[in-house]
Amino acid sequence: MNRVILITGANGGLGLAIARAFIEQSADHRVWLGVRSRRERADAMASEFPGACRVVSLDVTSPEAWAQAVQAVTDRDGRLDVLVNNAGRHEDSLLATMTPAAWSNVIDANLDSVFHGCQAVLPGMIHRRWGRIVNVASLSALLAPAGQANYAAAKAGVVALTHALAKETARIGITVNAVCPGYIETEALEALSPERRAAAVAQVPMRRFGQPREVAAAVRFLAGDDASYVTGATLKIDGGIL
Repeated sequence: MNRVILITGANGGLGLAIARAFIEQSADHRVWLGVRSRRERADAMASEFPGACRVVSLDVTSPEAWAQAVQAVTDRDGRLDVLVNNAGRHEDSLLATMTPAAWSNVIDANLDSVFHGCQAVLPGMIHRRWGRIVNVASLSALLAPAGQANYAAAKAGVVALTHALAKETARIGITVNAVCPGYIETEALEALSPERRAAAVAQVPMRRFGQPREVAAAVRFLAGDDASYVTGATLKIDGGIL
C-alpha cells in the first residue's frame, strides 16, 4: 500500500538513505524531504525520483513551520502516514565550559523538534486511526559519552518521549518507536582524524562502522505493516557496542 512519508533532516546522508529505502520499497510511496537549508542534495534526490519524492521547507524548531509543512503535504497528497524525526545537531563540549546557548540549541534541535513534529502530525493520524512515527535518537541516549551532555540529554529525552507517546496512541492504530544508531558512516564521522577513527572502530565488536542503509532498513521496518505490533521500542543499531 502506498504511504505518504515525511523525513526531517533530509539533506544529510542518513535522511537521504531513509528516503531511498522507502522509494525502493514501493514506487507508489510519496516521500517528502523536510529541509531548512542547503537543499542541494534533497533537490537532487527529488529530481532523481520525480513524482515519488518532493522537498518541503521545514525548520524543525518552529511549530509554525511544522504546521505549514504538514499542511503542504496534506494539500498535495491528502494525508501524512509516516513521520521520521531524523533532524538533529551537535555542539559538543565539556559541561563545565558549555555555553547556555550550546545547551539550548542542541535541546531545541534534537528534542523540542520531535515534540513539535509529533504534535503537528498527530491530529491527522488520530483522525484516520493509523500512523507511524519513528524517532531517530542515538546510542548517546543509552551510553552517554563525555563532552555530549547536551546531545545525550536531548536524545535520552527523545527515547522517553517515544515511550510515553507510544502508550498514549497504542489503542488508536498509531505506533511510535525509536532507533539509536551508533557509529554510522555519515558526515558526522568525516571530521575524525585517522587516530580517532581507529579508536572508534576498536569500540565496535563488529570492528566496522554501520552504513546509512542499515539504519534506513530498520526505520522502514518500523514504519511498515509488518511492525504493527511493535510500539514503544528502542532499537539500537551499533554493531554490538551496548
